[in-house]
Amino acid sequence: MGSARAATIVSPALAQSPIAETAVPTSLPKGGASRFAQIHGIRLHYVSAVSGPAVIFLHGWPQTWFAWRKTMERLSLRFTVIAPDLIGTGLSERTPTGYDKRTIAADIRALAGHVAGGRAHIVAHDMGGKAAYMLAHLHPDCVEKLVMVDCLIPGTENMDALRGGAWHYGFHMAPDIPEMLTKGRERDYIAAQIRAWSYDKGAVSEAAITEFARHYATPGGMTAGFNYYRALREDAVLAASFEGRTLDMPILAIAGRHGVGTKLADGLRQQARNLTAVIADDSGHFVAEESPDFFCDQVGRFLAA
Repeated sequence: MGSARAATIVSPALAQSPIAETAVPTSLPKGGASRFAQIHGIRLHYVSAVSGPAVIFLHGWPQTWFAWRKTMERLSLRFTVIAPDLIGTGLSERTPTGYDKRTIAADIRALAGHVAGGRAHIVAHDMGGKAAYMLAHLHPDCVEKLVMVDCLIPGTENMDALRGGAWHYGFHMAPDIPEMLTKGRERDYIAAQIRAWSYDKGAVSEAAITEFARHYATPGGMTAGFNYYRALREDAVLAASFEGRTLDMPILAIAGRHGVGTKLADGLRQQARNLTAVIADDSGHFVAEESPDFFCDQVGRFLAA
């Protein structure tokens, strides 16, 4: 369960990076600022640019807030954009526990309380999408509109490689083995995964991959990332408890044709009262990077409506 302790903002000048080399991220979006907050006693890093209604962007694995940099630049003309490094990633604090999506949802709710007056639009990809799904069910009061991006509802993932499932689930969930086999080759592994999940193999730039990998390659970084997968069994149990409930906020499901395709919308259809579903035809898993014009147009129009 997420802690009920209050969140307090920490001055960027006083906050210290949990990964040592710097507390200042590279290449902030135009008009963006790097900040830290104490969320449930844990240091959370986020980047924000202030303009209009608040939008919180949640990244997935193996990325950081930096995945949203170009999207933030485009949408910051109309929205206040806020992109945290999820706990354990980027410049946010690493913890031994708390990677289940109930706890991550509680962290995001607390962050919204400080940076958005308690309520915001949520745009979430991959593991961030799973946390956003929990947030929408457990704390619907803080979600104005929800955009889920090429992710699967917890419990609906196909983890059986013999039946067309993705092999990496079992690998990432195994204790210790993935850390041992990726040690010293973190960038190679992250790059291979990103390329495998992309339809446009060059959409996520080499520079972006290097930025992600420099964080995951520091001590404990890969473990934190794998812990998001190790929590999936617990996440599935919680998601199953939502059967029969509905989500009343407007929801946009946006997926890559070569990513999860229609599976995201199919999983939401029985729960969402107000669902819009769109597919990016020339995209795999990383829709914001592979189809940026389509993505920003769809998200911008949906949030502004």
